[in-house]
Amino acid sequence: MTLRTISLMRPRRFATAVLMAVAVLFSCFMAYAADLPALTGRVVDNAGIIDAATKAALTQKLADFETKGSDQIVVATIPSLDGEEIEPYANRLFRFWKLGQAGENNGVLLLVAPNDRKMRIEVGYGLEGTLTDLHTKLIIENDMVPAFRAGDFSGGIAKAVDDMVMVLEGNPEELEARGKRNPADDSTSIDPIVAVFLILWATMFFGGMAMAFLPPMFGTKLSPGVYKWLGMTFRYGRGPSRSGSSSWTTGSSSGSGWSSGSSGGGWSSGSSSGGGFSGGGGSSGGGGSSGSW
Repeated sequence: MTLRTISLMRPRRFATAVLMAVAVLFSCFMAYAADLPALTGRVVDNAGIIDAATKAALTQKLADFETKGSDQIVVATIPSLDGEEIEPYANRLFRFWKLGQAGENNGVLLLVAPNDRKMRIEVGYGLEGTLTDLHTKLIIENDMVPAFRAGDFSGGIAKAVDDMVMVLEGNPEELEARGKRNPADDSTSIDPIVAVFLILWATMFFGGMAMAFLPPMFGTKLSPGVYKWLGMTFRYGRGPSRSGSSSWTTGSSSGSGWSSGSSGGGWSSGSSSGGGFSGGGGSSGGGGSSGSW
């Protein structure tokens, strides 16, 4: 075999290796998206729990809302999560559908899985400071849970959409006031003395680093850089990973059946198929809240 023959074979082998790598990546993508429904409209009711009139009204309302600005809300129902937690599933679906606009990341996904009795509101990066985890918690607890327990899925979803639109249009006061009038079960509130003792204990063992990672890890995210933990509110000026950058004020806390749970996923899938409606290229980092009924 001559040197010329060897030199000609190398590019071919490289091309073959590239094609094989592309084939493997494509197979991984297909497996990733195989269990995700197609984005067929602003309301994707694969579980069949929304009546026709409500679905039509929601579709029109969400279309009108998106036309006013660029924020994009999609409602999705699936029969079951098939054993997966709702947080990672919602994040995968959000990224697969690419909700919101590219660069703005201003999408919202409301997901319901009736067989698992779980729901989640997944919020895009760009809206986390407006539609906060506290707001989505209130919407789930005050709008969706009572209606779902009464068997009124259509009413609960419609009310949740109304409140999300209200907050995104810059009017969160009514929702927040309603939350104060109808507080969640406070059986898990912690005595301030106990809270101070726990903080001092953690500081003794871990130093100032304790307050840099404990509230973001175990507390409730209220908005970007703001967490509630042990009855206190912690504010991080430069992000929760930097020690010495936090301050906090005391306040009351209440327990509930919801969780803000961030979900993973470091890459975005391709665009979804179906219908004349599609996402705009947005993404989510797991902001939002989950609940059950």
